[in-house]
Amino acid sequence: MTVPTSVSIALAGSGGSGVMTAGTVLLAAAAKAGAYGLMVRTSGPQIRGGEAAALLRLGPQPMGSLDDGFDLLLAIDWQNVNRFADEIVLGPRSVLIGDPDEGEAPEVFKATGARYAPLSLKKMAKAIPGSWVNMIALGLSGTLAGLPLQVLQEAVRESWKKPATLEANLLAVAAGAEAAAGIAATLAHSGGPMAQLELGALQSRPRWMISGNEATGFGALRGGVRFVAAYPITPATEVLEWLAPKLPEVGGTLLQAEDELASINMIIGASYGGVPSLTATAGPGLALMTEALGLAVASEVPIVVVDVMRGGPSTGIPAKSEQSDLSFAVGGLPGDAPRLVVAPSSIGDCLGAAQWTVHLAEALQAPAILLSDQFMGQSRAVIDRPLDSGFAARRLTAEANTPDYKRYRNTESGVSPMAIPGTEGVTYTADGLEHSEAGIPSSQSKDHVLQLDKRQRKLALHDYGPYWADIEGDADAVVITFGSASGPVREAVARARALGTDLRLIVLRLLAPTRPEQMAAALQGVKRSIVVEQNHGAQLYRYLRAWYDFPAPPASYHRSGPLPLRPAELLTALLAWRNAK
Repeated sequence: MTVPTSVSIALAGSGGSGVMTAGTVLLAAAAKAGAYGLMVRTSGPQIRGGEAAALLRLGPQPMGSLDDGFDLLLAIDWQNVNRFADEIVLGPRSVLIGDPDEGEAPEVFKATGARYAPLSLKKMAKAIPGSWVNMIALGLSGTLAGLPLQVLQEAVRESWKKPATLEANLLAVAAGAEAAAGIAATLAHSGGPMAQLELGALQSRPRWMISGNEATGFGALRGGVRFVAAYPITPATEVLEWLAPKLPEVGGTLLQAEDELASINMIIGASYGGVPSLTATAGPGLALMTEALGLAVASEVPIVVVDVMRGGPSTGIPAKSEQSDLSFAVGGLPGDAPRLVVAPSSIGDCLGAAQWTVHLAEALQAPAILLSDQFMGQSRAVIDRPLDSGFAARRLTAEANTPDYKRYRNTESGVSPMAIPGTEGVTYTADGLEHSEAGIPSSQSKDHVLQLDKRQRKLALHDYGPYWADIEGDADAVVITFGSASGPVREAVARARALGTDLRLIVLRLLAPTRPEQMAAALQGVKRSIVVEQNHGAQLYRYLRAWYDFPAPPASYHRSGPLPLRPAELLTALLAWRNAK
């Protein structure tokens, strides 16, 4: 990966001001112009209403994280926007635009030295009957970023759902663009122009604009999921909203359950009936699903649970990201309960990882947890169109009247044919009690040990191929990470290489079961290592120390959310670690 050049823009305002809509259209316009981009949603603790901001980064190559600071903060109003001061980092070259009729710009932003350009945004909108102030903001921010007015208006046309007000809002975009020209002229004489996209270097190719939650839903559908039951919860609800209209198109069904306990038991029932099934939740919901996950382990019923992690514990910080469910996902069940845990490494990888997770759950007849998080799930990105990996649900099933059929037969691979209800001559009982090979409840030691070994062996012996991790470089110093931390870590590693410090990178996708032989090969020639993650307790570091052998004790860089990891922060940490005696 090369170090990306980019433009970073923050659109902020109170709930209902339309900053998320403006941000989404701005991202679409950048894509039309040939750029890539990332839009991160941020809001206050109330989730809906109150302050909100769309944080965008646009550039000539895919964006895996936000940059270290912002070139522009445009606030439609200042209602509690100061609460985002830690997230919207400004500097002397930044531009600060706000409506003076909505009050003074917060001192916390002015103190950064950012160049302030007051503009009466709402009066501009009122001067164009039927227009919305967020379209003024769109034209203003897009033009300052270097996007042509024609592209901005085309993106508005494609997204507009109220024909009666379209023309007025196209005029609003043009008015914003005109105001931007005046501001740009002023900036040229006070510190220089704002950073802009270099459109001449951009190329048009097949790309998607998608969120991580939408990609997860699409990946599940590609993988073969045909039944979904879930209870809405932030930040996972968009997975369900995307799947609800799509599942019927392929003969599937989505059901909104009364709670998380009901939803996971429903998908266990559907999967027992032969239908690949999934639920989506966040940390509090995953906690409620613990007993049913154990049931799926014991009865060897394949299911997929998508956990879109958020700040915890308990209700925590619903609209902010944190990788703090890892320990629970890999070890949070009573008894010896092997399960699959997969983590996508980017918004685009949510598709492939979800598809692979469905494939693994079905092939291994085991519950699988897909660990996404709020940053990937609710952020939207322009990405190259992902290739179809070909992973699909393929379950080993029993044929009718199989002689001496035993559902839990101790096979060499650990996987035994699963009878679908209604198949003649292969009836069996599936429940949470320990059982014999025939599925008869048993408390005998030999049955318990045999089934424990079988459930562990099928996950341990499976060939997961190279998709278990992304391994980049061959330096003798390695950085290990997972999930949404991969984006800023990749960029920090690229910056380190540009400075002459070569680093190897391992991005883990398969977290459970562990892969000792594959990890040993990935660490060949390594003299020192560091684990980077976003949680307070260094959960990945402790997990890797427990299960893997390292040439030397690894170092750890970890911190909690809600602030996202940034490339410069990680670069500083990596250089200090690499250069330490």
